[in-house]
Amino acid sequence: MKLHRKQFTTLALAALATGFLGSATAQSAYPSKTVTMVVPTAAGGTTDLSARMLAQALGPVLGQSVVVDNKGGGNGNIAASIVKRAEADGYTLLMQYSGYHVISPHLTKVAQWAQSDFQPIANVISAPQIIVVRADLPVKTLPELIAYAKANPGKLNYASSGNGSLQHVTGAMLEQQGGIKMVHVPYKGTGPALQDLLGGQVDLTFGTAPPYMPHIQSGKLRVLAVTGKERLPSLPDAPTTAEAGYPGVNATSWFALFAPAAVPKPVIDKLAADLRTVVQSAAFKQKAQ
Repeated sequence: MKLHRKQFTTLALAALATGFLGSATAQSAYPSKTVTMVVPTAAGGTTDLSARMLAQALGPVLGQSVVVDNKGGGNGNIAASIVKRAEADGYTLLMQYSGYHVISPHLTKVAQWAQSDFQPIANVISAPQIIVVRADLPVKTLPELIAYAKANPGKLNYASSGNGSLQHVTGAMLEQQGGIKMVHVPYKGTGPALQDLLGGQVDLTFGTAPPYMPHIQSGKLRVLAVTGKERLPSLPDAPTTAEAGYPGVNATSWFALFAPAAVPKPVIDKLAADLRTVVQSAAFKQKAQ
């Protein structure tokens, strides 16, 4: 069947219009299925806890289930690579940790991902780290820890959530500022690091407060200082590192949600608006303290 030029043009324009309308409809319908939030750590740490707290609150706002998928290891590279390769439709997101996002891309000879592979949706939580030791370590203050480390060079070991994590950087920072030497023991996340700290396999660690609070309150762990400019409301008796005499030890973590770079703007805008509703709610703020 032959088509006149006018008929062909009319059909082509109709097809284009259908395509645009179909795309717009698909985007406006977001989300129409479960959203997966990939976490770059094992269960139990602040990144994981932040993701689970966010998923629980975000699901009802989105109108769809939000599930957490832990892909720990590789200093966050495993999770980041999964999300980078995922379909750019907004159904696979990355709950990212600042130490991994800023540092990890520079730790491998061949970069597995770049910051440009993702677009930020929203910052979820920002918090200073705490310096926490096992309860039977014979130190009660940060100056006592420094003195103990100087008297026992290389004897203390500290846990982190991986090479290049902010915990690792904070440990190196403390070594530099205090003129001490410790042994770094990297894990696949705060969860397993915390378990070994409780078990006495490591002496101290650094991290945001939530995973450690029950064990501090029970007396199994002891907090020495907060690595921020102000004391934490949840730990009012813990001095800042500046108050303890080491102002150069200053480290704050952030936990933010990212999407693959090619996810359409309407989807990002939808997620950002709903996330804003969640993180600004009184209930979420109370849990995040």
